[in-house]
Amino acid sequence: MKTVPNTAKIRLYVDHPLGPGQTVPLAPPQAHYLFGVMRQGQGAQVLLFNGTGGEWLAEVREARKKGGTLACLSQTRPQQMPPDLWLLFAPVKKARTDFIVEKAVELGAARICPVQTDFTNSERIRQDRLQAHAIEAAEQCGGTYVPPVDDLQKLSALLDGWDPARRILFCDEALADGPAGALPDTPGPWAILIGPEGGFSDAERARLAALPHAHATRLGPRILRADTAAVAALTLWQARLGDWR
Repeated sequence: MKTVPNTAKIRLYVDHPLGPGQTVPLAPPQAHYLFGVMRQGQGAQVLLFNGTGGEWLAEVREARKKGGTLACLSQTRPQQMPPDLWLLFAPVKKARTDFIVEKAVELGAARICPVQTDFTNSERIRQDRLQAHAIEAAEQCGGTYVPPVDDLQKLSALLDGWDPARRILFCDEALADGPAGALPDTPGPWAILIGPEGGFSDAERARLAALPHAHATRLGPRILRADTAAVAALTLWQARLGDWR
């Protein structure tokens, strides 16, 4: 097979099959970005991924103002799936919630679950906007997988239907005892739970403490903001049990 030099610097997520010779239509927003913003034209090379088929080098065959067509040339990277790790977090202010979603994608979360706790300030989120933000983060960080971002749901309801096979790393800033970052070396599916700015309620702490599959831990001697705590907990888990080892 003839080797195609890779000159692509732009990565796009596409909701379309990828494979040898596969043509890929561009949606109007992607065409605007590629041809209007980035000033690419016919013959330009782009990297594509769809979340399941790895990364592919593609070439622009048609460049139109509101559309276009790309053609796959060769696979540049196989599909890389993250560990089976979910991030559960209470939404905070818009920019900081965006930050949490972005860093969760970069750090290898497989699913992102906004939850409403007793002290959560936000009563609603724009799930579609956060999902688009996750796609942008995957495009920028070189990932081949885009984690789904769930709609906001009550923590109590989520725990009602929880599969006990998935352990929960419960990050509790009020925990006084035990070493910071303590985490059992137990493989398998996990979820990290980050609370709101006001912390967890006593009732939530009591319920989580009673769960045999929940493990409470401190994240150091200082109280962390919710977005900082999410990054710290994801890093801790990836270094101990994830794909950083």
